[in-house]
Amino acid sequence: MAARPVLDALAGDPALVLGVATGESPRPIYRALAQAHAAGTDFSRMRCFALDEYVGLPADHPASYHAVIRRELVEPLGLDTAEVHVPDGMADDLLAVCATYEAAIRAAGGIAVQLLGIGADGHIGFNEPTSSLASRTRIKTLTARTRRDNAQFFGDSAVPTQCVTQGLGTILEARHLVLVAFGERKAEGVAAAVEGPVSARCPASVIQLHPHVTVILDEAAAAELELSEYYRSTYATKPSWQQL
Repeated sequence: MAARPVLDALAGDPALVLGVATGESPRPIYRALAQAHAAGTDFSRMRCFALDEYVGLPADHPASYHAVIRRELVEPLGLDTAEVHVPDGMADDLLAVCATYEAAIRAAGGIAVQLLGIGADGHIGFNEPTSSLASRTRIKTLTARTRRDNAQFFGDSAVPTQCVTQGLGTILEARHLVLVAFGERKAEGVAAAVEGPVSARCPASVIQLHPHVTVILDEAAAAELELSEYYRSTYATKPSWQQL
């Protein structure tokens, strides 16, 4: 189910512009897309833009998002590497990287489907709490909590302290947002994003400002939602013309 928005959009546009996230949450989507590719779905014209990248981490480091996206998307789906864009966190002029990345998204016609995970504190991309709701692609300093959460991917290496990330304003310009979360550790952030006030304290709450959002959760991640029964009944009675 989680891959359906991507596959449906790809069926309508083989040159789909997909915004891709990293981490544990989107992996089931990528596995499903790989299965579709093995069954004959052609992804060769799809274009991708990553949400973020660490500053100062070489692209060939196994924890870099260049490397993660290559392993989880480019190779399994047979993507054209020239059409897969990740911010250059090793560049001397990071401000220019940010401006160029924004321009590249615009030149591609904007992102059609943006995949999102969510941090336990409600961050999306690397937009940490107190991020501007109108922010664009920029350099951010990671919180200690985010660095602790991501340490599992770095082994004995230190987690970088800064990143380049699409801003909340950039994310909101995608035509369809698909937020995926699994596990009880995400429940508090999910509840704040879906049912709490729109606030920089919970960056993911900006999804409430978007006209087309799909939120896909397991029971554990949905555990703190107060209106979960309403959401289930809404989905159960969804008219056939209404897309995910």
